[in-house]
Amino acid sequence: MGRYFQYKNGLSPAKGRLLISEPFLPDPNFERTVVLICEHNEEGSFGFVLNKKSKVYFDDIMEEVEGFKKDIYIGGPVQQDTLHFIHRSPSTVGGVKIGEGIYWGGDFDQVMTMINTRQINDGDFRFFVGYSGWGEGQLQQELEADSWIVSPEVNDALVFDLDAQDLWRTVLKQMGGRYNMYSNYPQDPRLN
Repeated sequence: MGRYFQYKNGLSPAKGRLLISEPFLPDPNFERTVVLICEHNEEGSFGFVLNKKSKVYFDDIMEEVEGFKKDIYIGGPVQQDTLHFIHRSPSTVGGVKIGEGIYWGGDFDQVMTMINTRQINDGDFRFFVGYSGWGEGQLQQELEADSWIVSPEVNDALVFDLDAQDLWRTVLKQMGGRYNMYSNYPQDPRLN
């Protein structure tokens, strides 16, 4: 394998970039989604869908806490019985740097202590059940089929401060050009 392609906008997938689904991607797991790439190499890729909220809150799935009504996102269709988090508090909980001010994982016990002692700034954390994963060559095939748009590297403000519901549209608008036009495509063109 070993070859990396440049796609539509000249960008290849990489840690800290986003995958933005094409407006009419037929997979219901990824319809109008924005995926933060946490790892991308010859063996495959993985990341988390940033804009697909679940119907439960953190304290609904973690019995050890009460009253922490933090949204849980569906990170993807793989292993939805696992809990993951990204954050922008490396000095407190550690983690793997994904991008400018964005870290994946870290000391989960410290996070739980911060939640239980009400010392957490919940705007600095995002929690996910499951993740999005691609095996060797799979993401490249999807990119060649024009299923995804790759963004430039992003920073923590884009990931943590924007409303998740509008993230897909906002990211496309920020990319400009034809992507700005994509942001206005109706979900169902028959209703236009």
